[in-house]
Amino acid sequence: MAVKIRLRRMGAKKAPFYRIVVADSRYPRDGRFIEEVGYYNPLTEPVEVKIDAEKVKKWIANGAQPTDTVKALLKKNGII
Repeated sequence: MAVKIRLRRMGAKKAPFYRIVVADSRYPRDGRFIEEVGYYNPLTEPVEVKIDAEKVKKWIANGAQPTDTVKALLKKNGII
């Protein structure tokens, strides 16, 4: 089972809001997930990002791979 930390799109058309989730890579983007670890709102000024660093570090230690976008958000927030 390949576990990914990725974005799950929420919100209305033309108004995206993302939740950062841990999910099996075989599940669809907005489908089933294991755990929610934060959120990302690109529409606010400044951009709003809230991530539970302890949960993310635990999942990465257990072998979860963040996607490129999530990795950039984690670096920007000083988690990795």
